Amino acid sequence: MNRPDDAVLDTVATGSYYAPHDVLGLHGQPDGTWVIRARRPLAQTVTAVLADGERVVLTHVRAGIWEGSTDTAPLSYTLETAYDGGVAYTADDPYRHVPTVGELDLHLIREGRHEELWRVLGARLHQTAGVDGVAFSVWAPNARAVRVVGDFNSWDGQGHAMRSLGSSGVWELFIPGLGVGTTYKFELLTQAGPWITKADPMAQHAEVPPSTASIVTDTTHEWADDAWLTRRGSRSPIDQPMSVYELHFASWRPGLTYREAADPLVGYLIEQGFTHVEFLPLAEHPFGGSWGYQVTGYYAATSRFGTPDDLRYLIDRLHQADIGVIMDWVPGHFPKDEFALARFDGQPLYEHPDPRRGEHKDWGTLIFDYGRNEVRNFLVANALFWFEEFHVDGLRVDAVASMLYLDYSREAGEWEANIYGGRENLEAIRFLQEVNATAYKRYPGIAMIAEESTSYPGVTAPTSQGGLGFGLKWNMGWMNDSLEYMKRDPMYRSHHEGELSFSFVYAFSENYLLPISHDEVVHGKGTLFTRMPGDHWQKLANMRAFLAYMWGHPGKQLLFMGQEFGQMSEWSESRSLDWWLLDQPAHRELFNFVGALNRVYRDHAPLWARDSDAGAFTRLGAPHWNPNVIAFSRRDNHGNTIAIVCNFSGAPVYDFSLDLGESGQWTEILNSDVPEYGGSGVGNFGAVRADDSGRATMTLPPLGVLWLSHSTEGSS
Repeated sequence: MNRPDDAVLDTVATGSYYAPHDVLGLHGQPDGTWVIRARRPLAQTVTAVLADGERVVLTHVRAGIWEGSTDTAPLSYTLETAYDGGVAYTADDPYRHVPTVGELDLHLIREGRHEELWRVLGARLHQTAGVDGVAFSVWAPNARAVRVVGDFNSWDGQGHAMRSLGSSGVWELFIPGLGVGTTYKFELLTQAGPWITKADPMAQHAEVPPSTASIVTDTTHEWADDAWLTRRGSRSPIDQPMSVYELHFASWRPGLTYREAADPLVGYLIEQGFTHVEFLPLAEHPFGGSWGYQVTGYYAATSRFGTPDDLRYLIDRLHQADIGVIMDWVPGHFPKDEFALARFDGQPLYEHPDPRRGEHKDWGTLIFDYGRNEVRNFLVANALFWFEEFHVDGLRVDAVASMLYLDYSREAGEWEANIYGGRENLEAIRFLQEVNATAYKRYPGIAMIAEESTSYPGVTAPTSQGGLGFGLKWNMGWMNDSLEYMKRDPMYRSHHEGELSFSFVYAFSENYLLPISHDEVVHGKGTLFTRMPGDHWQKLANMRAFLAYMWGHPGKQLLFMGQEFGQMSEWSESRSLDWWLLDQPAHRELFNFVGALNRVYRDHAPLWARDSDAGAFTRLGAPHWNPNVIAFSRRDNHGNTIAIVCNFSGAPVYDFSLDLGESGQWTEILNSDVPEYGGSGVGNFGAVRADDSGRATMTLPPLGVLWLSHSTEGSS
């Protein structure tokens, strides 16, 4: 009988051998017999019970390793083990099973091209040779040995060492008898010597923080959103209405689970008329105060609010109500928590090894090594995972600017130029192009949205033209300029008209989304309400005017929760929104106005059908601009036109003459100053009429915005 030497047996006994299946399990011998080896420390007797009923008594060899032989190759066997006291336990042997990861999978992982990585790595329910269990696999190329630990082995992994699958860096072990709910981690023997314990990077479920173990899971959710997905796949968000309600789940309605939130959230969004909801990151994260932006479990929906299937239920319900779902996604950095990705196998692995490229000084986090195939694959597959497994309709990609530039937030000498001597991170650019191209190829009708704050060219240009390939880009310039303008006393706004009109110069250079996001209502910035000048009435009037201007401006819209009813206190993730404000008539009127804004917007194609087409936009008022009035018109593909006329002064403007460009009646479809929304009631009795030259005379309400509609007869 060929037997490994004692040094190998001792290493196997402690779960420290890189190839435990070469020693344990079933092995053919040169003389035609078969040997069965098992690790059963402290056992009194060990017997292999073959499928045909034959019993093979194993004898102790060394350090808890037992072996026995049989003349015929058993199709399968179980191990019957008796310990002190005579009680016998029967169990299948993990080491008799073939690998659960195929050669093609390993090849794709090495190449960085496995688009469904979550189906191969992590912890997956699996059946092999008729035996149910869990297949564990993890990428850890620098580890000397890897073990699975969990509640099933009292967190002692010596009996569950994984096998190395060669140059792929993947380790694998099938453990029979385990199922959904099993908690586990990986133990890794580092090159430096000590063992370290890590959560599974591919885990699809995790314990509720501050606990950090991974949990075996499976989905039983039956989706009912086929109609939504069919419609989504037949159209592009670019030429559809999109008004997004950005929401931090924990503080929107504190205490609700994913399932409990379904009814109130769907009802609220329907009442408000938003087309989409965007969740701040819901991937697992250890620190709630990071708002989800420091992710440790990229494939695990946070357990704070329920199971992954509970989140699927919520998304399904939103889709059935014709509401799209956008998820905040954070591929730009990850935290240094010891249990997670940082120095995963004892060395930099997911992070770039050069701290000039691998660490965010400002945020105290690490940066992915975008040039490494397996890391890039981990992130690309993660984006696809959210589309495939959770049916999300878009990903808002956080902090894109920090990924694009090697000198982002770094002083001279703290960064290294790329191979061409430039500051662009070429590897990150290639990653972004790949994830966008792959996502759009697989899931037509989705939206990949970049939070990108610089003038980097071609963010929304196709990758085939050298662009990054995003569908939409946050218009941070518009946001900063417009908020700067709105905070000014109306008396002085006339000197700063360019802060609003400058956006018209570049509004069509990308496909833009206009954001008033969570970042604008924290860190001492106040809220949209508190930024507005004047008394309480004037603040609300300014808010209505600003939102009507924003919804009329080219681009899609995003509004952070609470601003729709004039939240007065700065947002904190640790407490609820000030819902009591909806009991105050003035704030309820603002709430009703936002609902009307969304409904009118959705019903009128000129406001969204050609958002990125400069030919559908006209600045009104030339050649004599009124410095307090910003006016422009939008057209659809059928000759219908909407004029947006904004008076940002504190007084009404009577007999205001404006060339609207088309003669006939212009219907007042929205007036931010009507009494039902808390306004003063200044308007035009529902319509204005333009003469044959297209010029109309109208009354502009104070701190008010008019939307005027001119329809072509017979148009659709």
